[in-house]
Amino acid sequence: MEKEEKAILSDESPEVINYRGVKAMPFIIGNETFEKLGTIGTSSNLMVYLTSVFNIKSVTTATLINIFNGTTNMAPLLGAFLSDSYFGRFKTLALASICSLSGMTVIMLTAAISKLHPPHCGTKETELCRGPTTSQLAFLLTGFGLLIIGAGGIRPCNLAFGADQFNPATESGKRGINSFFNWYYFTFTFAVMISGTFIVYVQSNVSWALGLGIPSCLMFVSCVLFFAGSRIYVKVKPRGSPLTGVAQVLVAASKKRYLKLPDHPELSLFSHVPTNYMNSKLPHTDQFRFLDKSAIITMEDQINTDGSASNPWRLCSMQQVEEVKCLMRVIPIWASSIIYHVAIVQQHTYAVLQALQSDRHLGSFEVPAASYSIFSMLSLTIWIPIYDRIVIPFLHKLTGKEDGITLLQRMGTGIVLSVATMLVSALILAGLSEAFNSIGQIEFYYKQFPENMRSIAGSFFFCGIAGSNYLSGFLVSVVHQITLNGARGGDWLPEDLNKGKLDCFYYMIAALGAVNFAYFLVCSKWYRYKGGDRVEVAMETKGSRKHVV
Repeated sequence: MEKEEKAILSDESPEVINYRGVKAMPFIIGNETFEKLGTIGTSSNLMVYLTSVFNIKSVTTATLINIFNGTTNMAPLLGAFLSDSYFGRFKTLALASICSLSGMTVIMLTAAISKLHPPHCGTKETELCRGPTTSQLAFLLTGFGLLIIGAGGIRPCNLAFGADQFNPATESGKRGINSFFNWYYFTFTFAVMISGTFIVYVQSNVSWALGLGIPSCLMFVSCVLFFAGSRIYVKVKPRGSPLTGVAQVLVAASKKRYLKLPDHPELSLFSHVPTNYMNSKLPHTDQFRFLDKSAIITMEDQINTDGSASNPWRLCSMQQVEEVKCLMRVIPIWASSIIYHVAIVQQHTYAVLQALQSDRHLGSFEVPAASYSIFSMLSLTIWIPIYDRIVIPFLHKLTGKEDGITLLQRMGTGIVLSVATMLVSALILAGLSEAFNSIGQIEFYYKQFPENMRSIAGSFFFCGIAGSNYLSGFLVSVVHQITLNGARGGDWLPEDLNKGKLDCFYYMIAALGAVNFAYFLVCSKWYRYKGGDRVEVAMETKGSRKHVV
């Protein structure tokens, strides 16, 4: 339906839209590549930058970065809402790109201008170092704020905007979308590798001003490419946020909370579905039955001539209700991702601090501390084709499932690996864990959300990481304060990690992960896949088991 609207809005056939999509790809892919190089190049080495240039203590730095990353990952939810409801993807990306460029420039200036950061320490005793002034910290945080605004607009819109350029109803459109997705993930991996090696090396060993100036220049190129293709792009107008429909169901159910549900709700409740409705038809389910009350037709409810409800805040269709149920069923599964990502977050904070205090020399070459994070990306990159080409076909023969194992089983495997990551502090295991859980999460949200909520689905993944960042910052602060004043053992997280007990902190996160895995198993057993009733009937017909987690 979305592509049909594009053709109507632009008076162009689907073939012309696809042709324009092909012409737009160099601009969009170029924009994506340089944007990621700029963003990752700026953020990947912040732990080292804040401790070595701004002389901020490691515990404070870890907390600050967790808050920054958490807010950065929470912002896409608001960005998706504003894009869908008011601005559209093109305007949202345009504003966000400018904000990202401004934020990178501000952070670059904190390194280039001596008055914008405290003087260099010149001694290993950090207690003698002078921290940043209020104005220096405020200028730095302004840069962080601009990056957050940029991420809030870019992350929920960039994939969808690229897909907007093609019509999936045609074969050429499908090929174009698949090609774009392949290039998108390739550019992400490429950006991580370049940022984690070359840019980080320049920052740590040549000049912070130059090392942060390079991402700013790359982001400038990204903006130029984005606006250069402006006349070619297909620009879909905002159609209103799908969250409005969610709110309508909740309000209507609340208004009718005292009504009694009929014995056969699937036969007597309001079941109108608009013509050319873009979402797949969902069967009635017994979970969250209180929401069914929003579809009870009373004497006060009026029906329009086309069959729709006159007041959608009082009467909702069963299709709307089931779509809200899809969202509510996902939330408990999503909650498990918060604790899962706490283990992954440590690879960008305390794992970097560990590397700083380690012997990183390979002959005469010293590996930058922040470059250690690329090992998890390497293991993820190597594992994905192995999993896709070897593991899935093997598991398919064993289980008979198309993907070898279910999405929830894949996510559960990732949680187990995250626990193992904390027990042995292994970057390689972190990469494997993300290959199972993080990628499984993205696919899970994409498939289980209603079709018109997929921009929200993309934001859900980032919101889980945001919760992990906030929780990690909270744990670091609490553990530091409790163990610092404790009578036994001493501070777990001192400035000099060699004098602390970082292993105990990791064991604590591993224990939380084990509890989280038990919680995930309970939620998985309870969970019902979207359209599950129809799937179960089909499986019964084939003589298979009815429900498999």
